[in-house]
Amino acid sequence: MRPFLSLSAAMTRGLLRDRSAVFFILIFPLMFLVLFGALFKDTSTDQAKIVQVGDVKVLDGIPAKEREELREVLKIEKTDGSAEARDEALTKVRKGDTDAAVFERGGRIELRYSAADEVRAGNVRGVLNSIVQQANQRVTGQPPAFRLKTATLADQSTKPIQFLTPGLLGWAVAMGGVFGSAFNLVSWRKKRILRRLWLAPVSPAAVVGARVGVNLATAFAQTAIFLGIASLPYYGLELTGHWWLSLPLVACGTLAFMSIGLLVGSWAKTEEAANGLAQIIVLPMAFLSGAFFPLDGTPSWVRAISDFMPLKHLSEAMQDVLSRGESWGAALPTMGGLLLFAAVLTALASRIFRWDAA
Repeated sequence: MRPFLSLSAAMTRGLLRDRSAVFFILIFPLMFLVLFGALFKDTSTDQAKIVQVGDVKVLDGIPAKEREELREVLKIEKTDGSAEARDEALTKVRKGDTDAAVFERGGRIELRYSAADEVRAGNVRGVLNSIVQQANQRVTGQPPAFRLKTATLADQSTKPIQFLTPGLLGWAVAMGGVFGSAFNLVSWRKKRILRRLWLAPVSPAAVVGARVGVNLATAFAQTAIFLGIASLPYYGLELTGHWWLSLPLVACGTLAFMSIGLLVGSWAKTEEAANGLAQIIVLPMAFLSGAFFPLDGTPSWVRAISDFMPLKHLSEAMQDVLSRGESWGAALPTMGGLLLFAAVLTALASRIFRWDAA
């Protein structure tokens, strides 16, 4: 136990003294959470703006109560009905200064909009179509045959922070596991520390256990910081009842990504080579695994590749237990897969492991 504690303390001091390691393992991923959480905090639809050229009976005849409700989603600017005013309104649409222009000509309502933003254009078309349908109904004097009753259900998984926190935390764990293991292994080999440990009266279990313990402590610190900041009222992360299952998931994920780092560190001969290879592995994995954005709209081949990446399964399981209220049924398969992945890569790393740099 004493060699294990001494090695753990030495590794922890070495990590804390390495400012670049602290930045890239702890601070750098946290910066993405703070930045993306602020940028995507409010995803509500903005108020659309249209220019009404001259008199349009459908718009002018909107009852006061409905007009008040309409102001939440639509801002109408009315101009005179001259040809110059219409040309000016169409020019604003082309330049993107307004979302649409509407005017009445020959008893027909005409809408001109820009297709640059398909979502905004769809909203404008939908609102104007609804106004026209209601106006037609008022003219007939008949009550509607069918009415749609709507209600909103709270879906926590749709909030950006509910998606960003598990994904970015998984990416932070991946960076800590891969870079920490790879850099330490190469650095210790070059400085002949591995050779001294091999010759010293220290069991391999103590050395490996100390390295794993430091990485796990770092990953748990990342988890506490991420969840603490994301749960602030400004960001509004809402944890489900089984959020604590993220801890064993983080532990299994750490072991899986440490195995990648061991494989990289066993093969690379210099810190530069280890850094380059780790970057090639971790950075594409972060994007292809859906840690930064959902993969629903990506091509099928991207989703097929992501199925083989441990970060995807870690991020999805973390999202299940943190945001979607899932329990052991979502966590256990992922934990087993990550541990199997770690065992396979650790076995491969042991085949090419070298004690000396030569």
